[in-house]
Amino acid sequence: MKTIGIDIGTTTISIVLVDLLDHRILQSFTLPNGAFLPTAHSWERLQAPAAILKKIYPTLDGLLSAHHDILSIGLTGQMHGIVYVDKNGSAVSPLYTWQDTRGGLPDYDNGKSVCQILRESYGMKLSPGYGIATHLYNLKKGLVPPQALYCCTIADYLGLALTGRHAPLLHISQAASLGLYNCKTNDFERNIASENRISAILPAVTKELEPLGVFRGIPVYVSLGDNQASFLGSVGKDAEAILVNIGTGSQISVLSDTCFEEMGIEARPFTKDSYLLVGAALCGGSAFATLEEFFREYAIAAGGANISQYHIMKQLLEQQNDKAESWQVKTTFSGTRVDPHETGSIQGIRLDNFHPAALIRGVLNGMTEELYDLYHILECKTNIPRTKLIASGNAIRKNPALQAILQDRFGIPLTLVPHQEEAAYGAAVAALSSSPKK
Repeated sequence: MKTIGIDIGTTTISIVLVDLLDHRILQSFTLPNGAFLPTAHSWERLQAPAAILKKIYPTLDGLLSAHHDILSIGLTGQMHGIVYVDKNGSAVSPLYTWQDTRGGLPDYDNGKSVCQILRESYGMKLSPGYGIATHLYNLKKGLVPPQALYCCTIADYLGLALTGRHAPLLHISQAASLGLYNCKTNDFERNIASENRISAILPAVTKELEPLGVFRGIPVYVSLGDNQASFLGSVGKDAEAILVNIGTGSQISVLSDTCFEEMGIEARPFTKDSYLLVGAALCGGSAFATLEEFFREYAIAAGGANISQYHIMKQLLEQQNDKAESWQVKTTFSGTRVDPHETGSIQGIRLDNFHPAALIRGVLNGMTEELYDLYHILECKTNIPRTKLIASGNAIRKNPALQAILQDRFGIPLTLVPHQEEAAYGAAVAALSSSPKK
């Protein structure tokens, strides 16, 4: 028996086929997402749901045609963002991704943003990019499609499309990612939603990993948040482990049976009686990707080819004589969850360290420091000893220098997750554990 896991990431889409007996990945596919839409505003980050589904179906069809012993299909994907769906469960809007910052724009109400208003009026901590903040802004500006009946994440929309279901059902891990959510009651703050006229659009929520319906006779299960799926696929339920994940953004996560929150730290539902305590950096791996684009832009201007510069950046790091002679780079290029308007900075530049490697290593140090600062809050506020540092994400896997920097800064030996598609694998394992065995 086998199970399939699908992860709709911001940059890539991952699909894995997992064996029932030993949980081994039999086949793995990584597809470019490529669904971003051109927009008129710099704060908009939109993707096309139809284009995303079009990427998934051929690979899924191929797996189902080649294997007739598939027991379940598990889903996960980028959190926080929303798609509006109509009474038939069809998308009537683009995907407003987690990178969309309209919820932080100051033109919502008397020079204040949606996130400011929710914090000041109700003490609710929402960040720009969270679906409820996006929806409230759209509602105020008349941007909600008239046919919209519900909102859901892109992975939940895939669940609707696969099963023919009309109304979304969100696992608590995805529901919480939209914001305006109470982790202690495991439900949306319905009273606040009612006051702001958004109750009707909120999807139903479940604590269980239950089936949504079937696709070609195979049960399709509710979507997990990609953070939770990645933790499950990388760590399982190890309370002593620190999971560091660096993709487009970056996160540090630990398991807890307590719903603890602090400035910069968010408690996210994991199972019905446990939580992930998460600190998230908005820029994450995109800081390093932006640096590569910087070097590529110069190379093209100097007459070079438009090719990746990562291999040259790696060589420069390997040839750096003194690793301590690096610039101090603050990589908050996209702001922070606490302050979306914060910017990055570079310090410590001298004539004798004015070299590309000093900037490259400085960016890697800055990415690490953002995560370590968030972990330090957890370390001070929780009593569980963390003895394992587990790393996932291709930004770490493909960068030995970053691995060494993480291990040195945390002071704990670092272990790489053996399989590359952690979130898709976690979704597959979750569906497998929930499905009735034949």
